[in-house]
Amino acid sequence: MVELIRIVVADDHPLFREGVITSLRTAKDIEIVGQAADADGAVRIVREHVPEVALLDVTMPGGGLEAARKIATACPATRIVMLTVSEDEDDLLTAMKAGASGYVLKGVASHELLSIVRAVAGGEVYVAPSLAFALLREMSKPRPADPLAELSQRERQVLELVATGLSNQAIGQRLGLAEKTVKHYMTNILTKLQVRSRVEAALLAHRAGLTA
Repeated sequence: MVELIRIVVADDHPLFREGVITSLRTAKDIEIVGQAADADGAVRIVREHVPEVALLDVTMPGGGLEAARKIATACPATRIVMLTVSEDEDDLLTAMKAGASGYVLKGVASHELLSIVRAVAGGEVYVAPSLAFALLREMSKPRPADPLAELSQRERQVLELVATGLSNQAIGQRLGLAEKTVKHYMTNILTKLQVRSRVEAALLAHRAGLTA
């Protein structure tokens, strides 16, 4: 039995969006579970279906990069691919920092897009070859001395409470968040701190002097 890759496609140009959907549907292992014309619609549909991959246009209404941030936080299991005409290095770096696993230029052939989607769904990262050097240059920069520097204010609040030994449920009650939302924050925290468990994250917080 073929393992399906469920996809949401979001782009504000109907003709282009339908073209992408039609080309992807030719593959037996692809299922399009939703489509949207703006950022809010993309986030809503991804939250509803939690697909393996979300294909997002960078410049759609509401902002594809903002949609990527929200999807990465709400549905960390969904792999995000930005599909764009923008070859701007800042857009690329912002997209990857927002949680994207792929950055594809719209001139890509349909068979190439299909291969990229499969690769990203399988855990790989893809960047358009013409922009790969910019990403490598950014990755080679020294990382901040403070391991907690990349955490958002809310993520730091969650980590502070983790360091006191509170469960996700207790943290949610303290911060007024659903337990599922706390779990999503924890996924982001573990990824950003490059640790494997909440215990390691708590130890790192203690060493950095982060206390609630």
